Amino acid sequence: MANKKNEAITAMEDDFAQWYTDVCKKAELMDYSSIKGFIIYRPYSYAMWEMIQQYMDKKFKETGHENVYMPLLIPQSLLQKESDHVEGFAPECATVTKGGLDTLEENLLIRPTSETLFCEHYAKIVNSYRDLPKLYNQWCSVVRWEKTTRPFLRGAEFLWQEGHTVHATKEEAWAETLQMLKIYEDTARELLAIPMVTGRKTEKEKFAGAEATYTIEALMHDGKALQSGTSHYFGQGFAKAFDMKFLSKENKLEYVYQTSWGVSTRLIGAIIMVHGDNNGLVLPPRVAPIQVMIIPIQQQKPGVLDKANEVMEQLKAAGIRAKVDASDKTPGWKFSDAEMRGIPLRIEIGPRDIENNACVIAKRNDGTKNTYSLDETLPDTINKLLDTIHDEMYQKALKHRDENIRQATTYDQFKDIIATKGGYVKIMWCGDEECENKIKADTTATSRCIKEDEEAFSDVCPVCGKPAKKVVYFAKSY
Repeated sequence: MANKKNEAITAMEDDFAQWYTDVCKKAELMDYSSIKGFIIYRPYSYAMWEMIQQYMDKKFKETGHENVYMPLLIPQSLLQKESDHVEGFAPECATVTKGGLDTLEENLLIRPTSETLFCEHYAKIVNSYRDLPKLYNQWCSVVRWEKTTRPFLRGAEFLWQEGHTVHATKEEAWAETLQMLKIYEDTARELLAIPMVTGRKTEKEKFAGAEATYTIEALMHDGKALQSGTSHYFGQGFAKAFDMKFLSKENKLEYVYQTSWGVSTRLIGAIIMVHGDNNGLVLPPRVAPIQVMIIPIQQQKPGVLDKANEVMEQLKAAGIRAKVDASDKTPGWKFSDAEMRGIPLRIEIGPRDIENNACVIAKRNDGTKNTYSLDETLPDTINKLLDTIHDEMYQKALKHRDENIRQATTYDQFKDIIATKGGYVKIMWCGDEECENKIKADTTATSRCIKEDEEAFSDVCPVCGKPAKKVVYFAKSY
């Protein structure tokens, strides 16, 4: 019996956007709420977010960061203190004008981000160099009233973490900015099996109020880029707007140097679109809520279900996330369901397997099946297979990324690659925002990042012909 869920998935080659929506729904990752852009995170996707959260929270705390929680609401006057910042976020803000039955004296904004709240707090608690650095992080949700929404990728409300730190010196703040960028890049590689392109955003694309923004960018199956995390160096801009001063060792009043950095549930969208296939999700083992699904064959026969449960407990004792599908569906339906959910490994156990003290294990990422012994070595076997799957998924995604980074030295060549092949196209750029705007108007592609670690391969900008020294990656994006 075929899995009707799978039959309803649009092939990604036919309509990638519809394939994505189908997978989100059929794999029971989310549901739509009654308000546009506000989704319900169902247990399966929320479990993935919890694992991302746990992994990153540990990394943050290892580097000296502490978790705090700021208020949900921001007084409108507070957001307006930093002009670039308010200009960047004003169109996306949701506003509260009433408290109960009373009209509020001042409008309150549901946080689109929390820079201003942290600044107000730091201005109160930082007085001396002895109070620095302050390394805070917050796990919360934010609201940005987006006109076009898509589950996990762009929503009116989404879950995220936002780190906000203040330092005594410029050098410390720069080091923090780059340290957090590396933690994001490492997390993507080690947890999500996603290789990123990392670099600095152009002035046009940087965060509102930042001096510099660094980004990690993932490449989806369809050749579009996804900004997956950012780390910002603020310098003293917010400090001056919010009067965040401290008494230095030299007994002088100085402004602090500041950073912020964040990733969101957009990472779940990246997992879906980097690794998924036409049968549904393909989950990296380290973030999969269920790593092993055990499927009893002829489970009505004596001993089969007992053996399946015994194997599950054996794996759980070894720290492996395992589950038995003891539903009354056929084995074929169960196989398809496990595929849809992207479960990395499937173990099949039937009467004949039990007689031979063996089981069949299928890998989700490539569909290969092999027979393994049902003895005390099974947990070790499973752990090795899970590591192998992670490495194979990373290498596949890396190959896709690298094969879709192309170089253009003329504007016609650039436009042709964007139109016919997609992916990243790197060009030399003069630094003029007009060229960025022209590229976007002509192709809908945007600058993803400046690659400061790459050597120049030409000395002119292909858009305008002016001298160029910066290697910039462009791509269509989500």
